[in-house]
Amino acid sequence: MFIKNTWYVACTEAELDGLGAQPLGRTICNEKMVFFKGPDGRAVAVEDFCPHRGAPLSLGKVCEGKLVCGYHGLEMGCEGKVVHMPGQRVRGFPANKAYAVAQRYGFVWVWPGDQAQADVAKLPTFEFFDNPDWAYSGGLYHVQADYRLMIDNLMDLTHETYVHASSIGQPEIDETPCKTTLENGQVVLQRHMSGIQAPPFWQMAMSANGLDPQAKVDRWQICRFTPPSHIMIDVGVALAGHGGFHAPPEVKAYSVVVDFITPETETSHWYHWGMARQFKPQDEALTARIREGQGKIFSEDMQMLQLQQANILRWPDRPLLMLNIDSGGVQSRRIIEQLLAQEQTTGVPA
Repeated sequence: MFIKNTWYVACTEAELDGLGAQPLGRTICNEKMVFFKGPDGRAVAVEDFCPHRGAPLSLGKVCEGKLVCGYHGLEMGCEGKVVHMPGQRVRGFPANKAYAVAQRYGFVWVWPGDQAQADVAKLPTFEFFDNPDWAYSGGLYHVQADYRLMIDNLMDLTHETYVHASSIGQPEIDETPCKTTLENGQVVLQRHMSGIQAPPFWQMAMSANGLDPQAKVDRWQICRFTPPSHIMIDVGVALAGHGGFHAPPEVKAYSVVVDFITPETETSHWYHWGMARQFKPQDEALTARIREGQGKIFSEDMQMLQLQQANILRWPDRPLLMLNIDSGGVQSRRIIEQLLAQEQTTGVPA
């Protein structure tokens, strides 16, 4: 069910740093892992299992870059090898699985699959992180739903009209057809709306960028799914008649919705969400305001997805019906299935 020979966002660097001497336990792709900082200050991850009595190592502490079990004091190094236990001979214990870990853009990434295939060159790159022309802020939700339901949700934004009616939803989303294409392994869904009134969230953004919030705009939504489960959504508005997505910066408010979706189990996932903004990047108050608004929007999604998952579990034999608005999610799931089949056959994604 999970593509494992790939990189997933495990946590943020701030989340790990904020724990101090405490390690971070996290389940990713049904594998229990524990993250901590090694003696050189870099993030590492090993199986969350003490080889002595099976206690979760995440309940222990970090001391001088070693992971100390909270049950009997067994100490484990960064590579999963037991290095010490008070009064005992333990160096012959078999090593735990150690996971390849990388740090980029303020996130800690992990490779759950075959560690011999882990390659930092395969980490995704983005123009808006570590870039002074952009501002970024986001958060984390632990969602009790199949990660593919979140992909469906983000690759079909017609739900905004109903789930997010008070912020980003408007009838024109339903009324405007979308186009879905496959581009270099990405599923790209586009919707372009012309000569409309901006919804409340975008009226706020227009005001913040010095634009008349009541002016007619051209609005765009360009959803880009990249396997295993990352979705970047180009969103924004521009004063009508200036080229929409391609309009010059002074007449538009433009952002990228950042969605890192990390499977936990078959019915749960970690959702790192955020927004990268290309207007007024130095305005910290605006960044905080957008983060608050976006967090509320995504909490509405989370509620819907968790209830959807509960219904699916209640009626497991009832098929879900597909419409033309589902094309982005259908194509994304098709790619996931193809990569899963390839990985199961050869151990290497296509």
